[in-house]
Amino acid sequence: MTFMTFAQSVTGKWINVDENGLEKSVIHIYEESEKIYGKIIDILDPNDQDALCDKCLDDEYNQPILGLNIIKDLSYDGAFYRGGTIFDPEKGKTYKCRLALEKGNPDVLEVRSYVAFMYETQYWKRVK
Repeated sequence: MTFMTFAQSVTGKWINVDENGLEKSVIHIYEESEKIYGKIIDILDPNDQDALCDKCLDDEYNQPILGLNIIKDLSYDGAFYRGGTIFDPEKGKTYKCRLALEKGNPDVLEVRSYVAFMYETQYWKRVK
C-alpha cells in the first residue's frame, strides 16, 4: 500500500514557515519506495536564490540549497510520518522528524524536529 491511497496525504508542495512566521521556501514532499522525502524547489527570498550549503557535509557541501533533499526516509505508522530525518541548511544540523497534517485542516502540515525530548514545531502551508 502506498501513501497516496490515503485521503489526506502530506505529499505535495508546502511553504516552509519558520519559527518567526517567515515564509522561507517551497518544499516538494513526495513518496519514493514507500518512504517520504522533501526537496527544496523554491527559495522565496530573491537574495538567497543562489545560496550554497556551506554547512552541509560530504557531497552536499557547497552545493546549491535549491534542490537539496532536506526530508529523508519517513514512514507512515498510522498516525504520523516518522522514522526519518530533516536537515536545516541554515544551522547545518540534522534532526529526527515527524510530520502530520493538522487535525481538521489538510492545508497545514505540522513539522516537528527533535533531539531526545527537546523539539521544535513549525506549521507549513500547502501550496494550492
